[in-house]
Order: sequence, then C-alpha cells, then structure tokens
Amino acid sequence: MQENAPEIITVIGEQGEEVTMKLQEIVNVEGQDYALLSVVEEGELPSDEQDDEIIIMKMNKTDDDCTFEVIEDDEEFNMVANAITDGDEFEEE
Repeated sequence: MQENAPEIITVIGEQGEEVTMKLQEIVNVEGQDYALLSVVEEGELPSDEQDDEIIIMKMNKTDDDCTFEVIEDDEEFNMVANAITDGDEFEEE
C-alpha cells in the first residue's frame, strides 16, 4: 500500500447501507488476513489521524475479489486484537 494514498473502500453495513471506509492496514494472524478499517464520514476527507475508531474485519480473498466479514467469534476477535496490540505476533502485508 502506498504511504501517501489511503485506500478507500465501500462496504455494505448491517442494515444494507453503504459505508465508506479507509483501509488502515492488513495484518496476518495465524495465516488469516484481517483488515483494520476506519469509517470515513460523509463529506470528510480521509486522514491519517490516529484517534479514529478501528474496526477489525476478516478478509476472504478469491482470485479477483475480496470480501470483509464481521468476526463473530469472541475468541478469534480477542486473538486478533491481542496480536495487534502486542504488535509482534502478526506479519504485515
């Protein structure tokens, strides 16, 4: 990912609405990729502010597409959150 050009994606929210998000980072924990995303409010330019709320989603890649999935399992979510917090338990892509 380029440092100066944030990747902006649109995902479908729980109520079927479109949500614009900034892909902050992709991390790999135990062979699974996870996306760290932050919501870009309507009319707001994406920034590199560190106080954005981070949303962690599981990434499922196919040859020509990538989908994001809510992590429903508390144990899996805690494992990923701990790896991100510790910083040395994941590999950056």
